[in-house]
Amino acid sequence: MLARRTMTDQLRLPLQSDGVDPAFVRSNCNAEAAAILDRWPDDAGRVMALCGPAGCGKSHLARLWAERVGALALVGAEAATADPIELEGRPVLLDIAQDADDETLFHLINLAQADGGALLLVSRPSPRRWDVSVPDLRSRLDALRVVAMEAPDDAVLSAILRARFAERSITPAEDVIDYLVRRIDRSAQAAADIVARLDAEHRPVTRVLARQVIEANPDSGDLFE
Repeated sequence: MLARRTMTDQLRLPLQSDGVDPAFVRSNCNAEAAAILDRWPDDAGRVMALCGPAGCGKSHLARLWAERVGALALVGAEAATADPIELEGRPVLLDIAQDADDETLFHLINLAQADGGALLLVSRPSPRRWDVSVPDLRSRLDALRVVAMEAPDDAVLSAILRARFAERSITPAEDVIDYLVRRIDRSAQAAADIVARLDAEHRPVTRVLARQVIEANPDSGDLFE
């Protein structure tokens, strides 16, 4: 249930960059979602869901939207600590939205109907697949506009890898990026993990080194395809 707490007491999702590329790379995998959020909430509907696989950049895109419209950002079950007075009539971002309890979700959807209100729900599964027990909430979630994002394509994954290397002041050999794009899992986390592993070798980052690091971790299913 939404509790009455001050803005300074609330637990929020930080809007600053925390290892995510400050410049959002638009490509086929995210262009439709980015275009929709560029217009929303001026577009139709006050509540919308942004969904997609882990590491596809949905939280990053949602943060950019929150910064643009001045939304209050909350995370999962922490939304229950928010003050309804502070939320009414303003945009709200709820990441990991499927972890919020039914009553909180129901109240957030209602609050978004006030003038100036909007609610962006971010999750891996669509709200239509969330496990909820309140019938009225079920019907509202089923009626939501859902915008899907796909796993990073070659262009986005290449940009993420270059950004992770740049953060560590590493200039990889010319063919390393293309080699990694074809072999690592398509997520921002996988890109960060492989760059960290390569950096830990304290050697020039070449295709030979990349192959050695990948072959040394054949069972890392979360990292490699």
